[in-house]
Parts: sequence; C-alpha cells; structure tokens
Amino acid sequence: MRTFVIGDIHGGLRALEQVMKRAEITTEDTLIFLGDYVDGWSQSPQVIDYLIDLKSKQNCICIKGNHDDLLLSWFRNETEEIDETSWYKHGGEATVLAYQKVSEETIKIHIAFLESLEDYYLDEENRLYIHAGFTNVNGITYEYFPKLFFWDRTLWETALSLDPNLKEGDMFYPKRFTLYKEIFIGHTPVTRIGETVPVQKANVWNVDTGAAFRGPLTILNVETKEFWQSEPLNELYFDEKGRN
Repeated sequence: MRTFVIGDIHGGLRALEQVMKRAEITTEDTLIFLGDYVDGWSQSPQVIDYLIDLKSKQNCICIKGNHDDLLLSWFRNETEEIDETSWYKHGGEATVLAYQKVSEETIKIHIAFLESLEDYYLDEENRLYIHAGFTNVNGITYEYFPKLFFWDRTLWETALSLDPNLKEGDMFYPKRFTLYKEIFIGHTPVTRIGETVPVQKANVWNVDTGAAFRGPLTILNVETKEFWQSEPLNELYFDEKGRN
C-alpha cells in the first residue's frame, strides 16, 4: 500500500484525473488531499463529486483549505467576515457561477462534505499533513486559533528564510520544525519562488505547485518523494482565466 499527498486543486478536475492516471493510483493506495478543492477553475462542484465518490472506494483523508472554508461560509450565509469582492477575485466567482447549475440536493451533500473536512492529519510516522500551517511552538494541539491551520503562512515563510547552516539543536533553530518528522503543506504556491515542482525547506514539503494559476497539479509519494504532475492548468482550461 502506498501513500500519496495531493496539492491544491482549485476546481481543476481535469488535472486531478490526469495525476491519478499518471501515478497509476489503485484502490489500495491511501490518498491525502491538502485542501483548496474549490475556487479558480470552473469545475469545483465536479471536484467535490469526484472526492466524495473516491472516499467511498478507498482510504482518503481530506483536509480543509481556506477556500473550502470560504465556500462553506457562503453556503451557510455566514458572510459577515468574508470580503466577497476579494473572494470573487481569488476564484470565488467561478465557484459561485458553477453552483448555479447544481441542484439543491447535491449542494446539501457538498455542504456535508465540507463540514467533514479535517483540520490536519498526523500519521503513525509523526508526519503532519496540513493545508497552511500552525503558529504555536508546541504544536497543533496547542494552537489557539484553529483557522490558522488553513490560513497561516508563517510556517512556510520561516522555512524559506531559514539559514541552511543552522542545525537542529541550535538554540536559534525554530522549534516548530522539531516537532514532526515531516510536514506537508499547500496554500502558498511554490510558483511565488519561481518553482513548479514540490519544494522542501527544513522538514517542510510544499506541494502546492500553482494549479490555481499557470502551474500543474502535483501528487507526491510520501515515502519515496517521487511525484507526478498534470499539464499546466491554464492549458487544460485554455478558455478560462482561473485565478490569473
């Protein structure tokens, strides 16, 4: 049995189907999705349909992303804290338009799926899977603000800025990087640093390769670190803008 982690999908069902085929995924494999299933390309409802069906066939762990949380709030009419103009600009408009074609019965099923999403997953090898990060130096169970699990960027920014000559055990080494064997995240696309493949900094693996924009979607084997990618999403959805 293999374990795979999948980066931010952002409504790109075609890319998801590609990486599943290219990695030759079977029902014996465990799949860990890092969140942000929606907002960007036009197939957010179809992505959720796909994941619901997949979960009925094999072991899937689906983690909550910030865009998934925004959509759930919109479904619940809890929009007081949402800047809808900003949300629309960052992919929400495509999702809202897509759901205009979805039945009320299906929307109820999708709401239940969004409500079921995990804040994080910690496996038996002490590997942490989380959409964005955490801020408490004592770890996830001590986090005061759970929304940071899918909004934080300081974990990745700290990993990027860390002096590679600084060794674990040094008094200045960030404690957050000593708590878990490995940390797998999405949320902040590696395209921001000019990359389109998974990037490791310290013990943090960033698997968001920019599928919301002009990058590919990535699926990575947790043990071997071999990965497979889709075609760039702007090529698969050549007649759409995504979040570009």
